[in-house]
Amino acid sequence: MKILVTGATGYIGKRLIPLLANEHHHVTCAVRDELRADKRYSDDDFIDVIEADFLKPNTFHNIPKDIDVAYYLIHSMSNSSKDFESLEAQCAQNFKNYIETTNVKQVIYLSGITNEDQLSKHLQSRKNVEEVLKSDAYALTIFKAGIIVGSGSSSFEIIRDLVEKLPFMIAPKWLNTKTQPLSVRDVLYFLSRSAGKTETFNQSYDVFGPEVLTYKEMLLQFAQVRGLKRYILTVPVMTPRLSSYWLYFVTSTSYKLAVSLVDSMGVQIIGKPSNINELLDVKPLTYKQAVELAFVKIEQNSIVSSWKDSMISSGRLKKNLHRYINVPKFGCFKDIKERRVRDAEKTIEKIWRIGGNQGWYYGTFLWKIRGYIDKLFGGIGLRRGRTSPTNLDAGDALDFWRVIFASKTQQKLLLYAEMRLPGEAWLEFKIEDGVLKQTATFRPRGLWGRLYWYAVLPFHGFIFSGMINKLVDV
Repeated sequence: MKILVTGATGYIGKRLIPLLANEHHHVTCAVRDELRADKRYSDDDFIDVIEADFLKPNTFHNIPKDIDVAYYLIHSMSNSSKDFESLEAQCAQNFKNYIETTNVKQVIYLSGITNEDQLSKHLQSRKNVEEVLKSDAYALTIFKAGIIVGSGSSSFEIIRDLVEKLPFMIAPKWLNTKTQPLSVRDVLYFLSRSAGKTETFNQSYDVFGPEVLTYKEMLLQFAQVRGLKRYILTVPVMTPRLSSYWLYFVTSTSYKLAVSLVDSMGVQIIGKPSNINELLDVKPLTYKQAVELAFVKIEQNSIVSSWKDSMISSGRLKKNLHRYINVPKFGCFKDIKERRVRDAEKTIEKIWRIGGNQGWYYGTFLWKIRGYIDKLFGGIGLRRGRTSPTNLDAGDALDFWRVIFASKTQQKLLLYAEMRLPGEAWLEFKIEDGVLKQTATFRPRGLWGRLYWYAVLPFHGFIFSGMINKLVDV
């Protein structure tokens, strides 16, 4: 079959695409920014990449008409827009308007379980999108999932942060909210096995794991898998704002995402039974099995996607990556360091491992201090780390940087700063004619930007000189 996947750079989309291609479906990946598409797609005869922004109908001309199935995987946990719900509805309406002009027979939408009377802002938005997507021109299949557990998922990484950092937790009362966590492996089974299956046409299914657990029980079971003893005391006095700050300072989430999560976690997520498990031959894993499987992927360095690489993990980049790939030349301060390289291949490998658990090779404690300061002022700090310890692709999060361009062939890595700054900053590594050129560029915003640059200039001389020396020392 010919299949269109929207949300192709998202957590689910990046995992679903290779699964469909392995089944010899021809997959068209719709992305807003082609730079963020997985580079491995270019070597796969079953995968094409096109650019399309579903808030801009004039970009739809690249979407093929001869598609059989389309996956609608576009949604966000961001609170950055006051018009969030209307934007999601408009995006879905634009998708529907175009898809109705194609040969598509089935649209598959991944939504959230919405069985409670009082829903969070994001669950209500997803429920609204379900109504928008209904059409007489194609069959709509809806899967409604709750908490998704897998390596790199937001729920998994946040629980991991809490469990591994806090032996004793004084936690908000929403930890007693009940839910039915589902393994990401099972989510992918439901999505992939329903493609073209007529029994699922114009049907809506709640999909969930075999257990009903509270968030507190999930934390304690996670601790058991990790061989840790943890104690949790829930208190009724922690307001949503305090709960959001609690998540923000302890975990790697941004404050905006913490607010969204707290809003959603107060809603009980219990699914309605159906015959979908038998129909698609899916036997959902228990929560512990899902956690154990996630750590197998982590230990094998085979995390396909992570919520941290989503643009909503920071919100600082307002446009696609092309906007930031041309580093400005005028009105900027620059710190340029150059060193001759003895072994270019080994230096590139060191550059590609920078950040995360590896650190920044020199003055890492100062980078950590900068991360703590950023966190105190509402930034993301260093806690995002990196998804893979060895691979970097455009769009990846790298501590408080975002990868804008990464090419080992061209021997160039370009990063854009997502920490709180009175201006914009880029950090570039490039080898030319046997010389590594390391350039830090800062475009100040007003007087405070200029004062900031001169304040950190002495540290730059210390940190950046030491870092480039370590990079060429092979």
